[in-house]
Amino acid sequence: MKILMVHNNLIPALKYGGRERGLWWLAHELHLRGHEIRFLVPKGSYCHFARVLEYDMSRPVDEQIPEDIDLVHVHFYLKESITRKPHVVTIGGNGKLGEEFALNSIFLTANHAKRHGGDAYVYNGIDTNDYGPVDFKKPRKYLHFLAKAAWRIKNVKGAIRLALQSGHRLEVIGGNRLNIKMGFRFTPSLNVHFNGMQGGEKKKDILRHSGGLVFPVLWHEPFGIAIIESMYFGCPVFATPWGSLPEIVPPSVGHLSASYSELAAHMKDLSAYNPQHIHERVCDNFSVRNMTDGYLRYYEQVMNGQTLHTVAPKVDSLESDGFFTMTD
Repeated sequence: MKILMVHNNLIPALKYGGRERGLWWLAHELHLRGHEIRFLVPKGSYCHFARVLEYDMSRPVDEQIPEDIDLVHVHFYLKESITRKPHVVTIGGNGKLGEEFALNSIFLTANHAKRHGGDAYVYNGIDTNDYGPVDFKKPRKYLHFLAKAAWRIKNVKGAIRLALQSGHRLEVIGGNRLNIKMGFRFTPSLNVHFNGMQGGEKKKDILRHSGGLVFPVLWHEPFGIAIIESMYFGCPVFATPWGSLPEIVPPSVGHLSASYSELAAHMKDLSAYNPQHIHERVCDNFSVRNMTDGYLRYYEQVMNGQTLHTVAPKVDSLESDGFFTMTD
């Protein structure tokens, strides 16, 4: 099958870019399975296993689809219609009240789909070959936060509070000690180390020595690749219970709560969690193989002339785009 992957950001992602990495892993796995992949992406993108076409954002995607393509997979919220070819659209974020999505929209979890009036979803998956083997005997020296810290919904301030309250040092990946974008935030504590945006070996090395991910987000998390890549290294997850987190983080691999004191209490004793079990949960449920199998099932449906939803998914409640606070 000839598949066109469409995205409005550069590929590959070198540091942050969770969506871009997910797209890359999916496309590469499809390539390995014998499918011909092409990318329609912004100028400056490149790929060693597929042809890259420049996406002109001033023109409709429909006009830029090569004639010999069998299926189009769009990886961002596209308001325009695609009529020339069978297609699916992965929805990566949270919609706003009244927002309507394409009939062939695919969400990231059951919770994510339900909050948007749909039921088609595929879990994100990581390519475990990118991370290498895990030594579960390595000492775990600290906890880590992994997200774009400038986004208030990711709640780096709460992560710092939780780490200090539970007596752990915190490595922050995705932010700096001084941040004026958040209305001047400066963190004086020397028990918190800021690494800025990191990818590749630097990020993996931090995760290898971490005792857990602190992830107290203040919104309905659609998925969060940071969660499963941390779990791959055996890190339990300490997070808030909103959005898709209960699907991804059962009690055996972490603890969910909207209470700072409750989360901090569970973070004090990391020996309660089995790093190898946490790692195996990712390999069994959130691998690129699982993700690709899920998408291929939906590809088959639309190639057979079916739609993934009988009516267009739509956000009909503010519950989908909530912004929450934690209690003491």
